[in-house]
Amino acid sequence: MKILVVDDEKDVQFLFQQRFRKEIKEGEINFVFAFSGEEALDYMKKNFHEAVLILSDINMPGMSGLELLKQIKEKYATPPPVVMMITAYGDDANFQEAMKLGADDFLTKPVDFNSLKEKLKTRLL
Repeated sequence: MKILVVDDEKDVQFLFQQRFRKEIKEGEINFVFAFSGEEALDYMKKNFHEAVLILSDINMPGMSGLELLKQIKEKYATPPPVVMMITAYGDDANFQEAMKLGADDFLTKPVDFNSLKEKLKTRLL
């Protein structure tokens, strides 16, 4: 399973690689990282439907995660990738907007990796 992680904080890459070390080693999960919404769309354009799940931060400079979500749902409707939004701000306005735009789930930082692993198992494995 290929997962695209979109976050402007580059240390997220190391964090995900550490927390999913076993799954990566066993070939269950392959992560790809984009550090902006624009970079994520460029990846998706070049690798159409390769990522089955997208984990995106909401608050990023340039294109926000909500704008990225909107474009993904408009441009990649068949089959739609699963998109989980991640934010440090668990406010109701971001949650409502993400759900309205078609987010499949909403996570808050710091990410509870045990919970995320369970969600991935039930949704995709």
